[in-house]
Amino acid sequence: MEIRVLRYFLAIAREGSITNAANFLHVTQPTLSRQIHDLENDLGQKLFTRGSHNMSLTAEGMILRKRAEEIISMVDKTEAEFHFMENIVGGEIYIGGGETDAVKLIAQIACDLRNDYPGIHYHLYSGNSEDVTERLDKGLLDFGILIQPADISKYDYINIPAKDTWGVVMRKDSPLAQKATIQKEDLLNVPLICSRQAISQERSKNEFAEWFGEDFDKLDIVTTFNLVYNAAIMVDAGIGYAVTIDKIANTDENSSLCFRPLEPKLDSGLNVIWKKYQIFSSAAELFLERLQKNFGDNSA
Repeated sequence: MEIRVLRYFLAIAREGSITNAANFLHVTQPTLSRQIHDLENDLGQKLFTRGSHNMSLTAEGMILRKRAEEIISMVDKTEAEFHFMENIVGGEIYIGGGETDAVKLIAQIACDLRNDYPGIHYHLYSGNSEDVTERLDKGLLDFGILIQPADISKYDYINIPAKDTWGVVMRKDSPLAQKATIQKEDLLNVPLICSRQAISQERSKNEFAEWFGEDFDKLDIVTTFNLVYNAAIMVDAGIGYAVTIDKIANTDENSSLCFRPLEPKLDSGLNVIWKKYQIFSSAAELFLERLQKNFGDNSA
């Protein structure tokens, strides 16, 4: 299975037809058709359902698309690292993390480093802790930013000197907006919009469930989310109240939304993690040195 053929396959999956993909790739349609036919024969699976004017992925094709995207991403990352291997002033740095205001601290380090080394470029990936650690384990990321609690036992890490405060995002015209803080009894009889981390079944990794206590299973969770931006849209539409961390959703004076912290207060720590025994590119090594310099000697 050649990398070039995987790129062809992904182009067809994205463009929806041999014709469009051939134009995008600047190859002839017969060449492209033959390559995909050979790929299907090699795998022993039909990858596309062919229509009169379009092509759609089969179930097997969808599986290959996910694997091919990971393979191509790894190849591109490796090629970039070798391209800059002898040039310490340039390179690619791949960072993944959840939504947190602490990214501002990381962003300032990234900015300062690029001012010194303009050849450095960053690639950001947003996801929850499971998404980030999966990509980190596969070598698709150099660093991950995790909101605690999360299992970081198999990683090296630095503690970020910041905390995320949990609370509820709601419409300013909602009844709970009149309160300065939100107690657990306030949440028992209202529709909730929760992050998947907040409703994790593994209580040791779920600070919100621990905070709420034995009545956690009685909550009316009508929607789950991965990105707070989307959750805020649902709140604004009147779907419910979003349990999340502060300073992510827009709750300024011009917004229709507001944030109220939980009482008793619930804070989460943050870590920058990377694989143990990781061999970094020159750019990533410089980034790690800046992290250690800015956040002090609190790594493990």
